[in-house]
Amino acid sequence: MTAKAPTKPSRRTADQVLALVAHAAALHDVRAEVEANHDTNRWWPPSITDPRMRMLAAGWSTRVSYRMVDTYAAVLDRADELGFDALADLDDDQVRELTAPIGLPAARLSYLRSLADTLTRWDKDGTDPAAWDTGQFIAAFARDVHGASYKVAQCAALYARGYHCGIIPVDSGMVTKLAPALGFTLPTGSAAHEHLRALLEHAVVRHTEPLRALAGGCEVTIPAEAAPTWFTHLTLIYFKRLYLNRPPARLCSRRPLCPDVTGCAHTTT
Repeated sequence: MTAKAPTKPSRRTADQVLALVAHAAALHDVRAEVEANHDTNRWWPPSITDPRMRMLAAGWSTRVSYRMVDTYAAVLDRADELGFDALADLDDDQVRELTAPIGLPAARLSYLRSLADTLTRWDKDGTDPAAWDTGQFIAAFARDVHGASYKVAQCAALYARGYHCGIIPVDSGMVTKLAPALGFTLPTGSAAHEHLRALLEHAVVRHTEPLRALAGGCEVTIPAEAAPTWFTHLTLIYFKRLYLNRPPARLCSRRPLCPDVTGCAHTTT
């Protein structure tokens, strides 16, 4: 039985995160994915500079599978060529036609309209979301933008502020598969995403130097003043994708009681 994660992050939870990141970063397939997506990410390309378009991309990437990433990137490129204001001025049929290749065109349209309305309202109110701390931004975004769950709001905050802003977004698979592998029991519902985000970000703050050392073994670029949150996020999410979504035979089934991840005695008995 796994112990319930405390309301406040602890050294123990931080140590568990560090141990799993260390194991995952040593796996060649995880490392290859991290290196391929760290400095230039296909889902959130740094070539897009308008924060509004970045928030849009965070929402439009939902329910798009990895095998469709090139299709998604083409849709995003077309939207970015238009620019956010021109995109928001398109009629409904034009937006649905633009987003049809990635599916759920009605949901994409609704998200765009709600995001544009929310940003306009915040601007009229004199609200500067860039001045909010992470928790305030995520809560307001999830509340005000239709279709923006906590996980979408986390991604919007990350992408709008940049890879190295200190935010670790948490998707559904990290809640249902990664958290148990770490030995964490999370709250039910949408609060689980925020709870796990707090635990992971605390681990990076507590173990910045060891995590930087792990990142130093990969071909990635981390600004000197930044904590390795983006590296940690990618390492965990690609470990989740490659080892937890369809667990290979060499993955230890006794995590977290067994400190190993792969290749231990339990995988050969």
